[in-house]
Amino acid sequence: MPSMENGHVRIEYDDRRADVIIDRPDKRNALNEAAVADLTEAIRRVDADDDVRAVALLGEGHVFCAGFQLEMMHEKDVDEHDEFQRSFRTLLNTIDESTTPVVAGIKGAGIAGGFELTLPADLRVLGEETKYGIIEVTLGIFPHQGSTQRLPRIVGIGKAKELVLTGEYIDPEEADRCDLVTEVVPEADVDARARELADDLTEKAPLGIRNALEAFQATFDVPLEDGLETEHRLAMQVYGSRDRKEGFEARLEGREPEFEGR
Repeated sequence: MPSMENGHVRIEYDDRRADVIIDRPDKRNALNEAAVADLTEAIRRVDADDDVRAVALLGEGHVFCAGFQLEMMHEKDVDEHDEFQRSFRTLLNTIDESTTPVVAGIKGAGIAGGFELTLPADLRVLGEETKYGIIEVTLGIFPHQGSTQRLPRIVGIGKAKELVLTGEYIDPEEADRCDLVTEVVPEADVDARARELADDLTEKAPLGIRNALEAFQATFDVPLEDGLETEHRLAMQVYGSRDRKEGFEARLEGREPEFEGR
């Protein structure tokens, strides 16, 4: 099939593999409203394509995704943030519910929203020098698009709490040891390895792959959507705080924040 560009995201096809590429290298592939919408459309498109048997989720240039565009986040009020985060949750659920396996290639940076973007992927390839983590507590908020729900299901509640509450990047070797990622490779090899793994999946029985992914959706007794709704509600309370405003202003001004707990 021909390649496709839909604004901030492009799709490239190679035999039975589709590469969905975030294409905002001048913004370190940070996401705004349009990019989230374009990415959701792209994932839906390749998942509906019977000729595509695996997807590589990549970032153009040297960075996978540096999270959300900071200036945009700083300017949003609670209602606007609520609407944006619900659209981002739709994107993550679209990846999670895809019956076409998704391999994320994480290089340079996978931070905050960029980190949470990788959680619903089926396999994750991480660069050995990549900044990978959820830093929201340093901004006066907390990560609320799966880090308290999807992440514990991957690494366990203890490691998830450590990552969320410290706001520190996880060492790539540690990410490998705790099964957060499938493997760690040199930075220059991330995209190629993600594509290679996706190509391997295209060789497997497509019905078996598709049904296995559907079966995984029934793994946990507590519905993920219920947990995500609780996470979202609590996050909106924090987003309206003075600490959230201080956290973003401090980051934009290049200084340490002074949080007040309100």
